[in-house]
Amino acid sequence: MRRARSESGLFSPNKRDRKGQGQMRTPVRCRACERGSALIYILVAVALLAALTVSLMEPAGQQSQSQNATNIYTELDGQIGFITSAISECVLTHPDQDSELTSAEQKNAPYPINPSDPYFDSQSADPLTDPDDSAKYIRCPGNPGGTGSNNQDHARMFAGTSGKFLPPAPQMFNDWEYYNGADGVAITIATDKTDSYIETAFARLNDKYSQCEAEVIDQRSAGSLNITSDVTPGSSSERSCASGNICFRYWIVLKSTAVHVDTPDCP
Repeated sequence: MRRARSESGLFSPNKRDRKGQGQMRTPVRCRACERGSALIYILVAVALLAALTVSLMEPAGQQSQSQNATNIYTELDGQIGFITSAISECVLTHPDQDSELTSAEQKNAPYPINPSDPYFDSQSADPLTDPDDSAKYIRCPGNPGGTGSNNQDHARMFAGTSGKFLPPAPQMFNDWEYYNGADGVAITIATDKTDSYIETAFARLNDKYSQCEAEVIDQRSAGSLNITSDVTPGSSSERSCASGNICFRYWIVLKSTAVHVDTPDCP
């Protein structure tokens, strides 16, 4: 006589052990269940792949903009730190500036005077007056300083003899400009490019510093704006943020006469 099959058809026949007692029935693997589980895994994989594709393709432009903003922010932040630390080193290490400087050239002793100041030509200094006030030309008035015969030969802060070399400004930007005048001491950088990530980088940079320490001056849709109250020796007019430009200014010394564009209550 054949052994009876289980009612469900999914279990193997009972087996007896030596004592004649029945063992637990063992389930036979359900192929339908396996197919269902595999289908679920496939659907999950497809969904993940679709999500990954969307994340890589749709916001590619946004990712690029964000990366560009981060790169500019990092470069500018590093250059601000490099320039200001070099100026601080000059002021602290060489506090006895050139004794022949007058109030006409020096508004904020012992900080470096403007590189384009005619003083250097009038004193037959080595080097002579620079063509503009780019930060790369900044000199330390206390090196050698004092009353010696060569006190007018202010040593360049960014040159081979100093061991410091100022990196070029980020692409699309003008050089950093140095200012020492009635309003204080500052460095400014500008660009006439309209890429939105530049504004984003400037905003992040501005947020890093205290309210009066830095400012963003946006003249991209406006005319040229004077951003100082005085005309420094060697210049033909006040410093300005040119029409069509967006500028970032970092203050090292800020006086009460300063024209602080984005926060009029400063200082």
